[in-house]
Amino acid sequence: MSENTTDVLVVGSGIAGLASALAAAREGAEVTVATKATRPEGSSSWWAQGGIAIARDDPEQFKADIVEASSGTADHEAVDVLVDGANDAVRDVLLETLDVEFDEAEGDDEFDFGREAAHSSDRILHVDASTGKHIHVPFLNYLDDHEHVEIRDDTAALELVRHEGRVYGAILESDGEFEPYYAGATILATGGIGDLYPRTTNPDGSTGDGIAMAALAGAEVTDMEYIQFHPTVCVAGEARSASKRSGDAAERDSPFLVSEAVRGEGAVLRNGDGERFMPDYHADAELAPRDVVARAVKTERDETGEVTLDVSPLDFEGEFPDLVDKCEDHGVDWEDGIPVAPAEHFLCGGIDVDDRGQSSLDRLYAVGECSRTGVHGANRLASTSLLEGLVWGLRAGEDAAGNDVETIEAPELLERDPELPENFAREKFHRLRRVMDEYIGLERDPDDLTRAMSVLRRLKGEVDAYTRTRTSRSLYELRSASVTSLLIARQAAENDRSVGCHHLVEDEQDPAESTADD
Repeated sequence: MSENTTDVLVVGSGIAGLASALAAAREGAEVTVATKATRPEGSSSWWAQGGIAIARDDPEQFKADIVEASSGTADHEAVDVLVDGANDAVRDVLLETLDVEFDEAEGDDEFDFGREAAHSSDRILHVDASTGKHIHVPFLNYLDDHEHVEIRDDTAALELVRHEGRVYGAILESDGEFEPYYAGATILATGGIGDLYPRTTNPDGSTGDGIAMAALAGAEVTDMEYIQFHPTVCVAGEARSASKRSGDAAERDSPFLVSEAVRGEGAVLRNGDGERFMPDYHADAELAPRDVVARAVKTERDETGEVTLDVSPLDFEGEFPDLVDKCEDHGVDWEDGIPVAPAEHFLCGGIDVDDRGQSSLDRLYAVGECSRTGVHGANRLASTSLLEGLVWGLRAGEDAAGNDVETIEAPELLERDPELPENFAREKFHRLRRVMDEYIGLERDPDDLTRAMSVLRRLKGEVDAYTRTRTSRSLYELRSASVTSLLIARQAAENDRSVGCHHLVEDEQDPAESTADD
């Protein structure tokens, strides 16, 4: 096979992409994994804290919890696929292939199953509060040594190579050079959209690349309005970070997530007056669905100035040493309560796929956060993201193997004009994030969504004008972000039902006071 062809091209190196690569390689396919990341931390999977939920011996209750957390909007057939495949996928890949050492109950050979918000039983496998890296690193190492898998890091996909409803590969960029890479099948596993918001739990580079490339190629993209905000992200360093960013307004806040498992073990939320407030919002209090808790935290912060996570009801040092270290690294005295706020966490929608990860375009698959399987509906149940990536990754990789590689003329990407100013992308991202934060955050107003679309259309037009004659990773990331933001705004505006993560409120703001489109 020539240097620029492969049986299966996987774009992205989180658990979904790696599971796809593993499954395709098991089928005898030659697999190339192209990832923007240059280290494991560049993948969202590495940052996952809580763990990975499994069905254990009660799959029907697990299914019911997923559907209830979604406000009844999850696709039942997709939920069946996820839950029915959960135990086998975890046993096969994480336990038998990678030998992940999940925490065990003290004095017992059984796993120490945890519980998080909206789960009705203990079913979450975990490694302290840093499960993601304990799965991701051995997975990368295993595939690094696989004879049928090549991992190309610091390599970005800029555009899909497609013709008449079929995808033939992608144009890849590395070290400033770009060229087409042809494949029998292409699997997008590009992660989330955190770069679209000023406060997020996602790693840098989460610009919605796969979603934007697929949408521009004509693939169906749905449920983009359902963006989950995690309710407990430590924000102790925001004031200090804002000061450091005074000369670079486009840089994002860098908070750290405080796992939902901490609330599962008994931690409670208190407002600026020291009062516990979640029982006033939901019968399940701190373990209510994420969208409910996130909105409550925002409300209490707005009204009392602060919300803290009180960890005194549990042995925080003994049960969550990794989080204790993070608190110390960020100068947080956790014994006085951890200051928290909501942050963008997970996109429940994305590239519309079937039960094998196949998109509406021939030979194009999508897995993980950039895909819309239907499992999450309007709101995701905690600790199901790693599981979804694993289950759909295995199914997509197996299905994608076995196609012949064909080449066609790739789209011409031009590089004929002078380089853009160094701060060009930063300034555009700053503008984009202000719009998303002000208009398409935890709560939305129909009039605000119309305003957002107007600003984002203008921004996308400006970016498009530059990509016609210039090619660079930063510019194409900006294009991805602008396309993805506009898709979110449009689909949010088209949905007049307030449900789950898409929460509509009446407009109480004087339009003249808005500054997002300045």
